[in-house]
Amino acid sequence: MPPSRPRAPLPSRPWRALLLGVGLLLMLPAALASPWAKVKVTAPGPAAAIGGAANGCIAGAEALPAHGEGYVSIRRERNRYYGHPATLELVRDLGRTLAGARERLIMVGDLAQPRGGLMSSSHRSHQNGLDVDVWFALADSARAAWKAHPEGQSPPSMVHPDGRRLSPAWGPEQRLLIKAAAEHPRTDRIFVNPAIKQALCESERGDRAWLQRLRPWRGHDAHFHVRIRCPADSRDCEPQAPLPAGDGCGAELAWWFSEESRQPAKPSKTPPPPPPAACRALLGEL
Repeated sequence: MPPSRPRAPLPSRPWRALLLGVGLLLMLPAALASPWAKVKVTAPGPAAAIGGAANGCIAGAEALPAHGEGYVSIRRERNRYYGHPATLELVRDLGRTLAGARERLIMVGDLAQPRGGLMSSSHRSHQNGLDVDVWFALADSARAAWKAHPEGQSPPSMVHPDGRRLSPAWGPEQRLLIKAAAEHPRTDRIFVNPAIKQALCESERGDRAWLQRLRPWRGHDAHFHVRIRCPADSRDCEPQAPLPAGDGCGAELAWWFSEESRQPAKPSKTPPPPPPAACRALLGEL
């Protein structure tokens, strides 16, 4: 069973406004407490992913160029376009795949901050330079992507409002993109909306091995989240547990459409672990 569940609906007014305000106040110090978002420069030295995706950092990160063959990086003002060279290699490979099949560009979202670490918004993961968000919608040009999708203007969802089937926006290009990402030799797993995985499970008639890497998760209906394996040069990288056997198209996927999956999540009482010592040292260099 997945480790988290949807939050309960908020009460009606006036309690709703009050609780929202209190919630924001409680969340604010936690967001501001992370110093990583203030770091503007990468750490010198060879590239190394340190710790895990949700508690880590990266040394020697490289910046993804604003655009390249088959891809464009959007929302550059966030300064989250850094990653391990292996992550950038995956982005370039996906771009070349799309460039060879279509005359359009993939849109690349957040990777990591200059030295990784906890972000002030949007993600708990993306901390050790091995994560990247890729939008499903394609762009006609880099200029068109930057103009159409600034902060707050997301590309369209690929899932119908009922949450159980795909929207008309989904097509062969989207399937080509996510399959290419799942089959990439560096990919460990991909987080994607349950409805998208279900549609792919139902339509795949060939080799189904790549479906195993698609892990259903809430949201992820307009983009998918790729996580690569720990690179050989990163001895302090913490890999995730191995994926379950099989294509994940059975009871595991069906749970996401059950009534139980809609029950409110129980708040965790476990405090977050301290950052790895190597990350504390990396931050202390500033």
